[in-house]
Amino acid sequence: MGLLFSHDTLPQRVLFGTGKAAEHLAAEVAAFGATRVMMIAGRRDANTAAGLSARLPVVLHYSDIVQHVPIESAARARAAAREHRVDLLVCLGGGSAVGLAKAVALDTGLPVIAIPTTYAGSEATNVWGLTEDGRKKTGVDARVLPATVIYDAQLSLSLPSGLNAMAHCIDSLWGPRADPINAALAAEGIRALATGLPAIAADPSGIDGREQALYGAYLSAVAFASAGSGLHHKICHVLGGTWNMPHAQTHATVLPYVLAFNAPHAPEAESRIAAAFGSPTALEGLNALRKRLDAPRALKNYGFDAADIPEAVSLILPQVPAINPRTVTGENLTELLTAALHGTDAAGLSPVKA
Repeated sequence: MGLLFSHDTLPQRVLFGTGKAAEHLAAEVAAFGATRVMMIAGRRDANTAAGLSARLPVVLHYSDIVQHVPIESAARARAAAREHRVDLLVCLGGGSAVGLAKAVALDTGLPVIAIPTTYAGSEATNVWGLTEDGRKKTGVDARVLPATVIYDAQLSLSLPSGLNAMAHCIDSLWGPRADPINAALAAEGIRALATGLPAIAADPSGIDGREQALYGAYLSAVAFASAGSGLHHKICHVLGGTWNMPHAQTHATVLPYVLAFNAPHAPEAESRIAAAFGSPTALEGLNALRKRLDAPRALKNYGFDAADIPEAVSLILPQVPAINPRTVTGENLTELLTAALHGTDAAGLSPVKA
């Protein structure tokens, strides 16, 4: 019967240019007609934020940023935005800064301009996440989608977040709303990240690699926003929210295990990923990239323990999308998490056990 699918494209302006962040930000603030800007940036980015916004109507520089956005942190930021009568949010940094801006926007409806410094991709999605009582809750809402994203390779920083972007690409190929459009975006995102991230590792001061990685991160997020959250992200959200594990490192560690788990049951996706890597198999391509980046290897290095696995399994299982290529059970999910805990070879996961 031919192609049959439904695809949503999110409305967002993207400005891409090395060394252009200040110019682009000034133009966007003017276009919004904003007069009371809240600049959200961590202490590490404080000087950059001050430089970018020196001539802008910033009424509040806000740096109380906590990973996984605890509900208490969101409440403080929302109260500050109201107290200062903010009319525009600007966030500079990685996923935590973007996540906090989204939490404020979810409550206030304020527009967001995002200036990412990592390759996580959250800036291009309408997905929000909040953590309360050790549980991370996520949702989708048009209010949290940044109206404008400003990419500037001179500001980009962290390599582990590049594998977070890679996870967005790979999860998009079997997410709940996977379709040919987001599959094409994901494949190009994999290619760009696989080109850009090793170039950054080889020459940290080079711009070409950073531009490719930012481009790939954007594509990964657009694909992910359309396809929805798959098995990989369900696992990582539970681990991050419940055990407060570092976001980028957790994604980088878990990804090869989810790929090895699903790939034999999704041959078309596996073939597309392998082709994007230019490798014989998807897992070989990912592992070769991980080796070049000296990627994180084991969950035990980030605060997760064998005794935590039963609770993790019980929390993850109800969230697994029904469309996942392979049936997920308590037994095979325990096998996956045990392998990721110790950093054993992902290729050793049983490919057929249901």
